[in-house]
Amino acid sequence: MPGYLVETATYRIGAVDYQIRSLSDRQQYWDPDGRAERAGISSAAWPIFGVIWPAGIALAQEMSRFTCAGMKILEVGCGLGLCCLVLQGRGADITASDYHPLAEEFLRFNTDLNGLAPIKFYNAPWAGPNPDLGRFDLIVGSDLLYERSHPALLTNFLACHTEPTAQVILADPGRGHCGQFSTKMAAEGYQRSEQRLNFAGSGTRRGRIMTFARGQS
Repeated sequence: MPGYLVETATYRIGAVDYQIRSLSDRQQYWDPDGRAERAGISSAAWPIFGVIWPAGIALAQEMSRFTCAGMKILEVGCGLGLCCLVLQGRGADITASDYHPLAEEFLRFNTDLNGLAPIKFYNAPWAGPNPDLGRFDLIVGSDLLYERSHPALLTNFLACHTEPTAQVILADPGRGHCGQFSTKMAAEGYQRSEQRLNFAGSGTRRGRIMTFARGQS
């Protein structure tokens, strides 16, 4: 991609290897057309979408074994698309979303790189509205709660795009805003469960897979 240094690495998810093109480091910023300013993304935050994070690997691993037949699924903050590739490879009905202007291009490249059919993509900022996005049975995401405003924004977004019976699964590396998010989700009628585990590549830091379920029998 012009203006960026990229690299390709292999990630083994379940029993399958996935090739992912990413930014070669987290310091790159190239925005001659002013897309960052229009999207409200600072130069420091601009490269965050373009690397694979430990929570993203953990979510992809979770989705490699999750029973998803018959579910309409959305990944929020898909970034480079690793989790979406796993679900697409399993034949799931997966839609990707992100608000970063470069996410769709990287997702398309990585989908082609792995020989998979194109994945539906929406540029969907949480502040919305996103009337064309629709509603989903399962919404997943990784490391989404890193700013103070995110619990409220994400909860409101989910309220607009989940079915009455739905699940939300988030991989979180231990961010401090999870409690606030859980409280807001409880007010929306969700029951929470979680699994604690060490995320690959995060040293000794323990993360968690949080599952929020509503309307389940």
